[in-house]
Amino acid sequence: MKKLTEVNAASYTIALILITFVLRIFIAAYTGLGIGEAYYFRGAVHLELSYFDQPPLFFWLSGITIKIFGLTKLGLRFPAVVLFAGTSWFLFLITKKLFTAKAGFWAVVVMNLSAVFTVAIACWFQPDAPLMFFWLASAYFIVQLMFGRENESLQEIRNSRRTWLLWIMTGVCLGLATLSKYHVLFIFAGVFLFIGTNKDQRHWLWHPGPYVAILITIIFATPVLWWNYNNNWASFVFQGSRAGTGSKFQLHIDWFLRSILLQSVWLLPWIWIPTVRELFRSFKNRLTSKAYSFSFWLSILPIVFFTIVTLWADLQYHFHWQAPGYMMLFIPLGFAIDKKISEGGLAGRGTRRWLRFSACFTVITIGVLSIHMVTGFWQSYGPKWVVHTFHGDNVDPTIQGIDYDDIMTRFEKEGWLQNKKIFAGSTRWWLTGKEDWALKGKKEVICFSNDPRNLAFLVDPKTLLGQDAIIIVQDNQPSVDADVKSYFDSVKQLPDIEIVRHGIVELHLQVYYCTNFHQSMQARPDMPLYRQLNGLPPFGK
Repeated sequence: MKKLTEVNAASYTIALILITFVLRIFIAAYTGLGIGEAYYFRGAVHLELSYFDQPPLFFWLSGITIKIFGLTKLGLRFPAVVLFAGTSWFLFLITKKLFTAKAGFWAVVVMNLSAVFTVAIACWFQPDAPLMFFWLASAYFIVQLMFGRENESLQEIRNSRRTWLLWIMTGVCLGLATLSKYHVLFIFAGVFLFIGTNKDQRHWLWHPGPYVAILITIIFATPVLWWNYNNNWASFVFQGSRAGTGSKFQLHIDWFLRSILLQSVWLLPWIWIPTVRELFRSFKNRLTSKAYSFSFWLSILPIVFFTIVTLWADLQYHFHWQAPGYMMLFIPLGFAIDKKISEGGLAGRGTRRWLRFSACFTVITIGVLSIHMVTGFWQSYGPKWVVHTFHGDNVDPTIQGIDYDDIMTRFEKEGWLQNKKIFAGSTRWWLTGKEDWALKGKKEVICFSNDPRNLAFLVDPKTLLGQDAIIIVQDNQPSVDADVKSYFDSVKQLPDIEIVRHGIVELHLQVYYCTNFHQSMQARPDMPLYRQLNGLPPFGK
């Protein structure tokens, strides 16, 4: 490998993007859908203006690609793989503009070595891939507007055709980011804080450009706004409630510490520590360096907000919500890496060793876990042993990353798949999603729960009245007693479905045959299903 220079850095970056793109195609095609992906799957088949959990863009994109590749894992995930390649390129271009081309290459390397980015964001059928792409796309056009224009007068900058085009493109990208995930609010706030804290940028506050960009963004957001208007603002209420306090305000230091710890795990601790160090360095240099100031203001808000809020809100395991902020910190981190390597000596050698270790760890870990996820070969002292030792569970967590094809096998064997008077369901949204994906959407599904999420909007339960149902649960008999039985004349337990991976039974799912679906014999206004059968919307008044 030739020495990295400003001349060949772009070529090396393109090579890295192409190699990782091919590898991710294999991961996307051969590993099963996780619980979130399986749950989202029906949204790509039934395209809507927007959805309960998320804005619609990633559903729309996968809705297109499943028409090309078929209803397959690759068909659903292909947009994420493509968009992450573009995200990597935008990261290089922005870092090159703010610092150097070599720094841009190292920024892309680090992002591709980070666990949460290199697989979860880069491969999975989730809204994060388009968010990251359009976040950086909008940041790229903003950088073009505000950096490297020293040879132009203020009047030329404000009135040039290029300036107007860049603001329009910024608005388009921000609009598409809004259609990806609600994180876009942090871009707006970060950019205005950057402008307000830099004297030579404050002239933009009375320029029409930023406000034109906001108007374009609002126009792009119309599908989300219209869907929410017609559904009691259900998506906004749901997402807002996740940052709420519940019935009684109480501080939870344990949630806060768990969030910090698992953010570092998701990013990988040896990448997280230098990344956080760049946050402090960016803060320190924000008044003397526009590059550091830009990185700081576009990184600090999502990181701090989604971390501080865990003091009173249980965000559970959504430690990737801070990811856009960390992505912006890869920009100065790339510069710091290049600086250390260029200096040589002990610091340079240490940095190279750190990079080699990170690369080996990421490649080996992803390779081993991907193979285990598909084959289940790691039976001794593997993931199942780890969770049993530290959490008491007896289920291998990687089983969530395989498709429950044995559900389809059972439905075909019993004749349930062909019977048009039978629908499917479960008592948890995530298992309903796994069941739905296993059946490839060939049966209507109902989630018998007070938390069905988007599933409540994709099937009209009134069209299923009088039919029988196959309800599948995982070690949750109480939910059947409480949430299922009152909706049927009878509920009979049948033999379990065994989820088999490479000849080994990994999981037992309980199966119930339920006859004559009807409105609950008990008042259940807490359940969206009960409300729908009464002719009311699933959520709201």
